[in-house]
Amino acid sequence: MLIRQAVADDWPRIWPFWHRIVAAAETYAWDPGTSQEAARALWTGPGKRVYVAEDADGTVVGSAYLTPNYGGPAAQVANAGFMVDPDQGDRGIGRALAEHVLAEARAHGYRAMVFNAVVETNPAVALWTSLGFTIVGTIPRAFDHPRHGPVGLHIMYRALDED
Repeated sequence: MLIRQAVADDWPRIWPFWHRIVAAAETYAWDPGTSQEAARALWTGPGKRVYVAEDADGTVVGSAYLTPNYGGPAAQVANAGFMVDPDQGDRGIGRALAEHVLAEARAHGYRAMVFNAVVETNPAVALWTSLGFTIVGTIPRAFDHPRHGPVGLHIMYRALDED
C-alpha cells in the first residue's frame, strides 16, 4: 500500500466511500445528505493537506486530511479526518493512514492533535487510544446514532512533541 498526498483527480475515487460512510450517519457529524460538491469542500478545502492510501493496483482504499484545528496562537494544534473504504476493512489501512498523518503533523510543526467529535460507538476509538490519544471529555447524547440512539461525542487529544 502506498500513502501519498492526494491530487485533484483523486476526489472521484474518494467520493464513493466518503458518501457511503457519511450517509450511514454512524461515525461523522456531517449531514448524511451532503452533496458531492459540499463534501469535496469539507474534505479538501483550503488549508487541508489531503492524503490517499492506494492498493498496489492503484485503487484508492482510504483517505485522510490534516489541518490546523485552531488559528492564530493555537495554530500548532492539528485536526485530522480519516476514512477507509468499508469494503477494505481489517487490513490495517486506518492505522497506516493514522501513523502517516501523525508523522506529517510532526513534520509540519504541530505540537498536538485534537479530534473534536469522535462518536463514542465508533470502532476507531480503540485505534486512537492505541496510538496514544486520550479522551479529554465527552459531550453526552450529542449524536443521534441510527442504531444506538443518542450517544456521546468524545474529544480526543494527543501530544506530538513529547515522543
